Amino acid sequence: MLGSRRSRRRLTTALAGFGLLLTGAAVQAGASTPARAATATTHRVLFDNAHAETAGNADWVISTSQPDPLAQNPSPSAETDWTGALSSWGVALQKTGGYSLKTLPSGQSLSYGGSSALDLSNFDTLVLPEPNTLFTTAEKTAIMTFVKNGGGLFMISDHTGADRNNDGSDAVEILNDLMTNNSVDSSDPFGFSIDSLDISSGYPAAITDSTDPVLNGSFGKVTKSLIADGTTATLKPSDNSSVKGLVYRSGYSGNTGAFFLTSTFGSGRVAFWGDSSPIDDGTGSSGNTLYDGWNDSGATNAPLALNATAWLAGAGGTSGGGTGGGGTCTAGQLLGNNGFESGNTTWSASSGVITNSTSEPAHSGSYDAWLDGYGTATTNTLSQTVTIPAGCTSAKLSFYLHVDTAETSTSTAYDTLKAQVLNGSGTVLGTLATYSNLDAASGYTQRSFDLSGYAGQTVTLKFTGTEGSKYQTSFVLDDTALDVA
Repeated sequence: MLGSRRSRRRLTTALAGFGLLLTGAAVQAGASTPARAATATTHRVLFDNAHAETAGNADWVISTSQPDPLAQNPSPSAETDWTGALSSWGVALQKTGGYSLKTLPSGQSLSYGGSSALDLSNFDTLVLPEPNTLFTTAEKTAIMTFVKNGGGLFMISDHTGADRNNDGSDAVEILNDLMTNNSVDSSDPFGFSIDSLDISSGYPAAITDSTDPVLNGSFGKVTKSLIADGTTATLKPSDNSSVKGLVYRSGYSGNTGAFFLTSTFGSGRVAFWGDSSPIDDGTGSSGNTLYDGWNDSGATNAPLALNATAWLAGAGGTSGGGTGGGGTCTAGQLLGNNGFESGNTTWSASSGVITNSTSEPAHSGSYDAWLDGYGTATTNTLSQTVTIPAGCTSAKLSFYLHVDTAETSTSTAYDTLKAQVLNGSGTVLGTLATYSNLDAASGYTQRSFDLSGYAGQTVTLKFTGTEGSKYQTSFVLDDTALDVA
Protein backbone atom coordinates (compact mmCIF):
# COMPACT_ATOMS: atom_id res chain seq x y z
CA MET A 1 0.00 0.00 0.00
CA LEU A 2 2.85 2.37 0.84
CA GLY A 3 4.52 1.68 -2.49
CA SER A 4 1.38 2.56 -4.44
CA ARG A 5 1.07 5.93 -2.70
CA ARG A 6 4.68 6.76 -3.48
CA SER A 7 4.20 5.81 -7.13
CA ARG A 8 1.26 8.17 -7.47
CA ARG A 9 3.42 11.00 -6.14
CA ARG A 10 5.83 10.77 -9.04
CA LEU A 11 3.04 10.20 -11.56
CA THR A 12 1.42 13.48 -10.55
CA THR A 13 4.66 15.35 -11.16
CA ALA A 14 5.22 13.65 -14.48
CA LEU A 15 1.76 14.54 -15.73
CA ALA A 16 2.25 18.16 -14.74
CA GLY A 17 5.54 18.20 -16.60
CA PHE A 18 3.81 17.17 -19.83
CA GLY A 19 1.12 19.82 -19.45
CA LEU A 20 -1.69 17.32 -18.86
CA LEU A 21 -2.78 19.14 -15.70
CA LEU A 22 -3.30 22.57 -17.26
CA THR A 23 -7.05 22.24 -17.00
CA GLY A 24 -6.80 21.27 -13.36
CA ALA A 25 -4.48 24.19 -12.71
CA ALA A 26 -7.00 26.60 -14.13
CA VAL A 27 -9.68 25.18 -11.86
CA GLN A 28 -7.40 25.49 -8.83
CA ALA A 29 -6.58 29.11 -9.54
CA GLY A 30 -10.20 30.02 -9.19
CA ALA A 31 -10.91 27.78 -6.24
CA SER A 32 -10.60 28.57 -2.57
CA THR A 33 -7.32 27.86 -0.82
CA PRO A 34 -7.15 24.19 0.26
CA ALA A 35 -7.71 23.57 3.95
CA ARG A 36 -4.55 23.26 6.03
CA ALA A 37 -3.75 22.23 9.55
CA ALA A 38 -4.02 24.99 12.14
CA THR A 39 -0.72 26.63 13.08
CA ALA A 40 0.16 27.27 16.71
CA THR A 41 0.70 30.90 17.65
CA THR A 42 4.27 31.24 18.87
CA HIS A 43 5.39 34.87 19.16
CA ARG A 44 3.20 37.70 20.39
CA VAL A 45 4.24 41.14 19.19
CA LEU A 46 2.71 44.48 20.22
CA PHE A 47 3.31 47.50 17.97
CA ASP A 48 2.91 50.82 19.76
CA ASN A 49 0.65 53.50 18.24
CA ALA A 50 -0.16 55.33 21.47
CA HIS A 51 2.68 57.84 21.18
CA ALA A 52 2.01 59.83 18.02
CA GLU A 53 3.51 57.26 15.65
CA THR A 54 1.31 58.62 12.85
CA ALA A 55 1.98 62.33 13.44
CA GLY A 56 2.89 64.43 10.41
CA ASN A 57 3.98 62.28 7.48
CA ALA A 58 4.72 59.32 9.71
CA ASP A 59 2.51 56.27 9.34
CA TRP A 60 4.26 53.75 11.58
CA VAL A 61 1.47 51.19 11.91
CA ILE A 62 1.06 47.69 10.51
CA SER A 63 -2.65 48.30 9.86
CA THR A 64 -5.34 50.90 10.39
CA SER A 65 -7.38 48.13 11.99
CA GLN A 66 -6.40 48.34 15.66
CA PRO A 67 -5.77 46.53 17.88
CA ASP A 68 -6.22 43.53 15.56
CA PRO A 69 -4.92 43.85 11.97
CA LEU A 70 -6.71 40.64 11.02
CA ALA A 71 -9.97 42.57 11.06
CA GLN A 72 -8.77 44.41 7.95
CA ASN A 73 -7.67 41.24 6.17
CA PRO A 74 -7.41 37.87 7.95
CA SER A 75 -5.08 36.33 5.35
CA PRO A 76 -2.84 39.07 3.95
CA SER A 77 -0.49 38.13 1.14
CA ALA A 78 0.69 41.57 -0.01
CA GLU A 79 1.70 44.74 1.83
CA THR A 80 -1.38 46.57 0.56
CA ASP A 81 -3.71 44.03 2.20
CA TRP A 82 -3.05 45.96 5.39
CA THR A 83 -2.85 49.78 5.44
CA GLY A 84 0.20 51.37 7.02
CA ALA A 85 3.83 52.14 6.27
CA LEU A 86 4.78 49.11 8.40
CA SER A 87 2.33 46.78 6.67
CA SER A 88 5.12 44.91 4.86
CA TRP A 89 6.70 44.10 8.22
CA GLY A 90 3.41 42.95 9.68
CA VAL A 91 2.33 40.94 6.65
CA ALA A 92 5.70 39.18 6.41
CA LEU A 93 5.41 38.04 10.04
CA GLN A 94 1.75 37.08 9.66
CA LYS A 95 2.49 34.93 6.62
CA THR A 96 4.90 32.74 8.59
CA GLY A 97 2.03 31.50 10.71
CA GLY A 98 4.15 31.88 13.82
CA TYR A 99 3.20 35.34 15.06
CA SER A 100 0.24 37.01 16.75
CA LEU A 101 0.32 40.75 16.04
CA LYS A 102 -1.53 43.53 17.81
CA THR A 103 -1.38 47.35 17.92
CA LEU A 104 -1.78 49.53 21.00
CA PRO A 105 -4.14 52.22 19.66
CA SER A 106 -3.85 55.94 20.16
CA GLY A 107 -5.36 57.06 23.47
CA GLN A 108 -4.24 53.98 25.41
CA SER A 109 -1.22 53.47 27.67
CA LEU A 110 1.44 50.83 28.00
CA SER A 111 1.07 48.72 31.13
CA TYR A 112 2.61 45.61 32.65
CA GLY A 113 0.93 43.22 35.05
CA GLY A 114 -2.60 44.50 34.47
CA SER A 115 -5.79 42.84 33.25
CA SER A 116 -6.00 44.45 29.81
CA ALA A 117 -5.71 42.17 26.78
CA LEU A 118 -3.05 44.60 25.51
CA ASP A 119 -1.04 44.49 28.74
CA LEU A 120 2.64 43.77 28.06
CA SER A 121 2.45 40.61 30.16
CA ASN A 122 0.50 39.10 27.25
CA PHE A 123 3.31 39.73 24.72
CA ASP A 124 6.81 38.57 23.94
CA THR A 125 8.00 41.70 22.10
CA LEU A 126 7.18 45.41 22.14
CA VAL A 127 7.99 47.53 19.07
CA LEU A 128 8.39 51.29 19.56
CA PRO A 129 8.48 52.67 15.98
CA GLU A 130 9.66 56.26 16.41
CA PRO A 131 7.52 57.42 19.35
CA ASN A 132 6.79 61.17 19.32
CA THR A 133 5.43 61.75 22.83
CA LEU A 134 7.21 61.09 26.11
CA PHE A 135 6.34 57.93 28.02
CA THR A 136 4.73 58.52 31.38
CA THR A 137 6.46 57.44 34.56
CA ALA A 138 4.14 54.45 34.81
CA GLU A 139 4.76 53.49 31.18
CA LYS A 140 8.54 53.62 31.60
CA THR A 141 8.26 51.37 34.64
CA ALA A 142 6.09 48.98 32.63
CA ILE A 143 8.50 48.84 29.67
CA MET A 144 11.63 48.36 31.75
CA THR A 145 10.01 45.71 33.97
CA PHE A 146 8.72 43.91 30.89
CA VAL A 147 12.24 43.69 29.44
CA LYS A 148 13.87 42.82 32.76
CA ASN A 149 11.45 39.91 33.15
CA GLY A 150 12.21 38.47 29.71
CA GLY A 151 10.45 40.65 27.12
CA GLY A 152 11.93 41.86 23.85
CA LEU A 153 12.14 45.61 23.14
CA PHE A 154 12.61 47.02 19.61
CA MET A 155 13.40 50.75 19.70
CA ILE A 156 13.40 52.66 16.42
CA SER A 157 14.52 56.28 16.41
CA ASP A 158 14.81 59.07 13.84
CA HIS A 159 17.14 62.03 13.53
CA THR A 160 17.35 64.71 16.18
CA GLY A 161 14.80 67.45 15.57
CA ALA A 162 12.23 65.09 14.06
CA ASP A 163 9.46 66.43 16.30
CA ARG A 164 6.55 65.42 14.11
CA ASN A 165 3.81 66.65 16.44
CA ASN A 166 5.65 69.79 17.60
CA ASP A 167 5.37 68.98 21.30
CA GLY A 168 9.02 69.69 22.03
CA SER A 169 10.23 66.07 22.10
CA ASP A 170 11.62 63.89 19.31
CA ALA A 171 12.34 60.16 19.28
CA VAL A 172 15.99 60.63 20.27
CA GLU A 173 14.99 62.49 23.44
CA ILE A 174 12.07 60.17 24.19
CA LEU A 175 14.07 56.94 23.95
CA ASN A 176 17.03 58.38 25.85
CA ASP A 177 14.60 59.52 28.55
CA LEU A 178 13.23 55.97 28.76
CA MET A 179 16.72 54.60 29.42
CA THR A 180 17.95 57.29 31.81
CA ASN A 181 14.87 58.42 33.71
CA ASN A 182 12.93 55.39 34.91
CA SER A 183 12.23 53.80 38.28
CA VAL A 184 13.65 50.37 37.39
CA ASP A 185 17.25 51.09 36.33
CA SER A 186 18.50 54.46 35.10
CA SER A 187 22.22 53.63 35.20
CA ASP A 188 22.59 53.01 31.47
CA PRO A 189 20.77 49.67 31.67
CA PHE A 190 21.16 48.72 27.97
CA GLY A 191 24.73 49.96 27.55
CA PHE A 192 24.21 52.67 24.94
CA SER A 193 22.91 56.19 24.34
CA ILE A 194 21.34 57.63 21.19
CA ASP A 195 23.31 60.36 19.46
CA SER A 196 21.77 63.78 18.77
CA LEU A 197 22.54 63.74 15.06
CA ASP A 198 20.84 64.22 11.70
CA ILE A 199 22.72 62.08 9.17
CA SER A 200 21.27 62.83 5.76
CA SER A 201 22.04 59.66 3.80
CA GLY A 202 24.09 56.50 3.54
CA TYR A 203 24.09 52.73 3.49
CA PRO A 204 25.55 51.59 6.82
CA ALA A 205 27.24 48.19 6.53
CA ALA A 206 26.83 45.11 8.71
CA ILE A 207 29.77 43.68 10.59
CA THR A 208 31.18 40.30 9.59
CA ASP A 209 29.75 37.73 11.99
CA SER A 210 28.38 34.56 10.43
CA THR A 211 27.07 33.31 13.78
CA ASP A 212 24.92 36.28 14.73
CA PRO A 213 21.22 35.33 14.42
CA VAL A 214 20.09 38.86 13.63
CA LEU A 215 22.51 39.22 10.73
CA ASN A 216 22.08 35.61 9.58
CA GLY A 217 18.57 34.61 10.63
CA SER A 218 15.87 32.56 8.95
CA PHE A 219 14.60 35.61 7.04
CA GLY A 220 17.88 36.11 5.20
CA LYS A 221 21.39 37.54 5.43
CA VAL A 222 21.91 41.20 6.35
CA THR A 223 24.61 43.13 4.51
CA LYS A 224 23.55 46.79 4.61
CA SER A 225 20.86 49.08 5.92
CA LEU A 226 19.65 52.51 4.83
CA ILE A 227 19.92 55.88 6.50
CA ALA A 228 17.83 58.77 5.19
CA ASP A 229 17.94 61.46 7.88
CA GLY A 230 18.63 59.33 10.90
CA THR A 231 21.04 58.92 13.79
CA THR A 232 23.40 56.48 15.45
CA ALA A 233 24.24 55.34 18.97
CA THR A 234 27.29 55.30 21.20
CA LEU A 235 28.01 51.98 22.89
CA LYS A 236 29.11 51.77 26.51
CA PRO A 237 30.15 48.15 27.09
CA SER A 238 31.56 49.04 30.51
CA ASP A 239 27.95 49.62 31.60
CA ASN A 240 26.51 46.54 29.87
CA SER A 241 28.91 44.03 28.32
CA SER A 242 26.19 42.47 26.18
CA VAL A 243 25.75 45.54 23.95
CA LYS A 244 26.83 44.79 20.39
CA GLY A 245 26.92 46.97 17.29
CA LEU A 246 25.74 45.07 14.21
CA VAL A 247 25.50 47.78 11.53
CA TYR A 248 27.73 50.87 11.41
CA ARG A 249 27.75 54.23 9.69
CA SER A 250 30.49 54.41 7.08
CA GLY A 251 33.83 55.21 8.68
CA TYR A 252 32.79 54.11 12.17
CA SER A 253 33.22 50.96 14.24
CA GLY A 254 33.58 49.79 17.82
CA ASN A 255 31.72 52.00 20.27
CA THR A 256 30.77 54.87 17.93
CA GLY A 257 28.49 55.21 14.94
CA ALA A 258 26.36 52.11 15.59
CA PHE A 259 23.27 52.34 13.39
CA PHE A 260 21.80 49.02 14.54
CA LEU A 261 22.65 47.28 17.79
CA THR A 262 21.48 44.62 20.20
CA SER A 263 21.75 44.24 23.94
CA THR A 264 20.20 42.46 26.91
CA PHE A 265 18.73 43.57 30.22
CA GLY A 266 17.78 41.17 32.96
CA SER A 267 16.22 38.20 31.17
CA GLY A 268 15.13 40.29 28.16
CA ARG A 269 16.56 41.43 24.84
CA VAL A 270 16.86 44.85 23.22
CA ALA A 271 17.38 46.06 19.63
CA PHE A 272 17.91 49.64 18.42
CA TRP A 273 17.70 51.10 14.91
CA GLY A 274 18.69 54.69 14.18
CA ASP A 275 16.15 55.60 11.50
CA SER A 276 12.53 54.91 10.60
CA SER A 277 13.15 55.04 6.85
CA PRO A 278 14.33 51.38 6.67
CA ILE A 279 11.00 50.10 8.02
CA ASP A 280 8.93 52.39 5.75
CA ASP A 281 7.44 50.36 2.89
CA GLY A 282 6.14 53.40 0.99
CA THR A 283 2.47 52.52 1.48
CA GLY A 284 0.10 53.98 4.02
CA SER A 285 -2.90 56.17 4.54
CA SER A 286 -3.72 58.73 1.86
CA GLY A 287 -1.92 62.06 2.19
CA ASN A 288 1.27 60.82 3.84
CA THR A 289 4.60 61.33 2.10
CA LEU A 290 6.45 58.05 2.51
CA TYR A 291 9.69 56.46 1.34
CA ASP A 292 10.07 52.80 0.42
CA GLY A 293 13.11 51.84 2.45
CA TRP A 294 11.81 48.34 3.14
CA ASN A 295 12.31 47.35 -0.50
CA ASP A 296 15.37 49.52 -1.20
CA SER A 297 17.58 47.45 -3.52
CA GLY A 298 20.78 48.82 -1.99
CA ALA A 299 19.97 47.49 1.47
CA THR A 300 18.66 44.41 3.26
CA ASN A 301 16.26 46.12 5.63
CA ALA A 302 13.51 43.50 5.55
CA PRO A 303 15.74 40.63 6.77
CA LEU A 304 17.18 42.92 9.43
CA ALA A 305 13.76 43.87 10.81
CA LEU A 306 12.37 40.34 10.63
CA ASN A 307 15.43 38.54 12.01
CA ALA A 308 15.57 41.03 14.87
CA THR A 309 11.89 40.51 15.65
CA ALA A 310 12.44 36.75 15.78
CA TRP A 311 15.50 37.15 18.00
CA LEU A 312 13.70 39.51 20.37
CA ALA A 313 10.87 37.02 20.69
CA GLY A 314 13.33 34.27 21.54
CA ALA A 315 13.21 32.49 18.18
CA GLY A 316 16.61 33.26 16.78
CA GLY A 317 19.39 32.20 19.12
CA THR A 318 21.65 34.62 20.94
CA SER A 319 23.20 37.93 19.96
CA GLY A 320 25.64 40.04 21.89
CA GLY A 321 27.50 38.90 24.97
CA GLY A 322 24.49 37.71 26.93
CA THR A 323 24.78 36.11 30.33
CA GLY A 324 24.59 32.45 29.36
CA GLY A 325 24.24 29.48 31.63
CA GLY A 326 26.71 27.36 33.50
CA GLY A 327 27.81 23.84 32.72
CA THR A 328 30.22 22.19 30.33
CA CYS A 329 30.04 21.42 26.65
CA THR A 330 31.63 18.62 24.67
CA ALA A 331 31.86 19.55 21.02
CA GLY A 332 30.00 17.15 18.78
CA GLN A 333 26.89 16.30 16.78
CA LEU A 334 23.82 15.56 18.91
CA LEU A 335 21.17 14.08 16.61
CA GLY A 336 20.68 10.34 16.45
CA ASN A 337 20.26 8.61 13.08
CA ASN A 338 20.94 11.99 11.54
CA GLY A 339 21.18 10.65 7.97
CA PHE A 340 18.18 8.30 8.44
CA GLU A 341 20.33 5.35 7.36
CA SER A 342 19.12 3.30 10.35
CA GLY A 343 15.60 3.51 9.00
CA ASN A 344 12.67 4.32 11.25
CA THR A 345 14.64 4.65 14.50
CA THR A 346 15.41 7.54 16.90
CA TRP A 347 13.08 9.90 15.05
CA SER A 348 9.32 10.05 15.59
CA ALA A 349 7.75 10.19 12.15
CA SER A 350 4.49 9.71 10.31
CA SER A 351 4.13 6.37 8.58
CA GLY A 352 6.22 6.14 5.44
CA VAL A 353 8.15 9.36 6.00
CA ILE A 354 11.57 7.74 6.57
CA THR A 355 12.14 5.79 3.38
CA ASN A 356 14.69 4.46 0.91
CA SER A 357 12.42 5.03 -2.07
CA THR A 358 14.35 5.85 -5.22
CA SER A 359 11.53 8.11 -6.39
CA GLU A 360 13.04 10.84 -4.21
CA PRO A 361 16.77 9.97 -3.97
CA ALA A 362 18.63 10.69 -0.75
CA HIS A 363 21.22 13.45 -0.54
CA SER A 364 23.68 10.77 0.58
CA GLY A 365 23.30 7.10 1.40
CA SER A 366 19.98 5.38 0.71
CA TYR A 367 17.46 6.81 3.20
CA ASP A 368 15.85 10.21 3.60
CA ALA A 369 12.75 11.72 5.23
CA TRP A 370 10.03 12.36 2.64
CA LEU A 371 7.12 14.45 3.95
CA ASP A 372 3.90 14.87 1.95
CA GLY A 373 3.86 14.44 -1.83
CA TYR A 374 0.50 12.64 -2.07
CA GLY A 375 -1.53 15.24 -3.92
CA THR A 376 -4.23 15.00 -1.24
CA ALA A 377 -4.84 16.81 2.04
CA THR A 378 -2.01 15.40 4.17
CA THR A 379 -0.05 16.35 7.28
CA ASN A 380 3.25 14.55 7.92
CA THR A 381 5.56 15.13 10.88
CA LEU A 382 9.15 14.30 11.76
CA SER A 383 10.67 15.07 15.17
CA GLN A 384 13.47 14.26 17.58
CA THR A 385 14.02 15.38 21.18
CA VAL A 386 17.50 16.48 22.16
CA THR A 387 19.22 18.17 25.11
CA ILE A 388 21.59 21.05 24.32
CA PRO A 389 24.19 21.27 27.13
CA ALA A 390 24.11 24.48 29.15
CA GLY A 391 27.79 25.16 28.60
CA CYS A 392 27.56 25.21 24.80
CA THR A 393 27.97 28.67 23.30
CA SER A 394 27.47 27.38 19.76
CA ALA A 395 24.63 25.14 18.57
CA LYS A 396 23.91 24.94 14.85
CA LEU A 397 21.08 22.94 13.34
CA SER A 398 21.55 22.08 9.68
CA PHE A 399 19.82 19.88 7.14
CA TYR A 400 19.59 19.39 3.40
CA LEU A 401 16.18 20.08 1.87
CA HIS A 402 14.78 19.29 -1.56
CA VAL A 403 11.33 20.58 -2.56
CA ASP A 404 9.57 18.96 -5.51
CA THR A 405 6.11 20.14 -6.60
CA ALA A 406 3.42 19.77 -9.24
CA GLU A 407 1.83 23.07 -8.21
CA THR A 408 1.87 25.62 -11.01
CA SER A 409 1.43 28.82 -9.01
CA THR A 410 4.39 31.20 -8.75
CA SER A 411 2.79 33.29 -5.99
CA THR A 412 0.63 31.11 -3.70
CA ALA A 413 2.04 28.79 -1.03
CA TYR A 414 -0.46 25.92 -1.18
CA ASP A 415 1.73 23.42 0.67
CA THR A 416 4.12 24.20 3.55
CA LEU A 417 6.87 22.72 5.67
CA LYS A 418 7.56 24.28 9.07
CA ALA A 419 10.77 23.75 11.00
CA GLN A 420 10.10 24.43 14.68
CA VAL A 421 11.52 24.09 18.19
CA LEU A 422 9.16 22.84 20.94
CA ASN A 423 9.49 22.42 24.69
CA GLY A 424 8.65 19.31 26.68
CA SER A 425 4.98 20.28 26.88
CA GLY A 426 4.69 20.56 23.11
CA THR A 427 4.55 24.36 23.13
CA VAL A 428 6.27 25.90 20.12
CA LEU A 429 9.22 27.97 21.30
CA GLY A 430 10.25 29.13 17.86
CA THR A 431 9.51 28.72 14.15
CA LEU A 432 12.88 28.56 12.43
CA ALA A 433 11.55 28.68 8.88
CA THR A 434 8.56 27.95 6.67
CA TYR A 435 9.10 26.49 3.20
CA SER A 436 6.48 25.91 0.51
CA ASN A 437 5.84 24.79 -3.04
CA LEU A 438 7.31 28.16 -4.07
CA ASP A 439 10.73 26.89 -2.92
CA ALA A 440 10.72 23.99 -5.38
CA ALA A 441 14.05 23.49 -7.15
CA SER A 442 16.24 20.73 -8.49
CA GLY A 443 18.66 19.17 -6.05
CA TYR A 444 19.19 19.77 -2.35
CA THR A 445 19.96 23.02 -0.53
CA GLN A 446 21.55 23.08 2.91
CA ARG A 447 19.72 25.15 5.54
CA SER A 448 21.16 26.10 8.92
CA PHE A 449 19.96 27.84 12.10
CA ASP A 450 21.52 29.05 15.34
CA LEU A 451 20.02 27.20 18.33
CA SER A 452 22.50 28.44 20.94
CA GLY A 453 19.68 30.31 22.65
CA TYR A 454 18.29 26.93 23.75
CA ALA A 455 21.46 25.86 25.57
CA GLY A 456 20.59 24.16 28.85
CA GLN A 457 17.20 23.02 27.57
CA THR A 458 15.70 19.78 26.33
CA VAL A 459 13.83 20.64 23.15
CA THR A 460 12.09 18.86 20.32
CA LEU A 461 13.04 19.65 16.75
CA LYS A 462 9.95 19.16 14.64
CA PHE A 463 9.19 19.35 10.93
CA THR A 464 5.55 19.56 9.89
CA GLY A 465 4.54 19.20 6.25
CA THR A 466 1.02 20.28 5.37
CA GLU A 467 -0.29 19.57 1.89
CA GLY A 468 -3.49 20.88 0.30
CA SER A 469 -6.08 18.85 -1.53
CA LYS A 470 -4.61 19.24 -5.02
CA TYR A 471 -1.23 18.60 -6.67
CA GLN A 472 1.62 17.11 -4.73
CA THR A 473 4.48 18.89 -3.05
CA SER A 474 7.26 16.75 -1.60
CA PHE A 475 9.54 18.03 1.15
CA VAL A 476 12.60 15.79 1.35
CA LEU A 477 15.10 16.09 4.23
CA ASP A 478 18.47 14.41 4.63
CA ASP A 479 21.80 14.67 6.43
CA THR A 480 20.58 16.57 9.47
CA ALA A 481 22.97 17.71 12.18
CA LEU A 482 22.99 19.62 15.45
CA ASP A 483 26.60 20.60 16.01
CA VAL A 484 27.53 22.08 19.38
CA ALA A 485 30.70 23.54 20.84
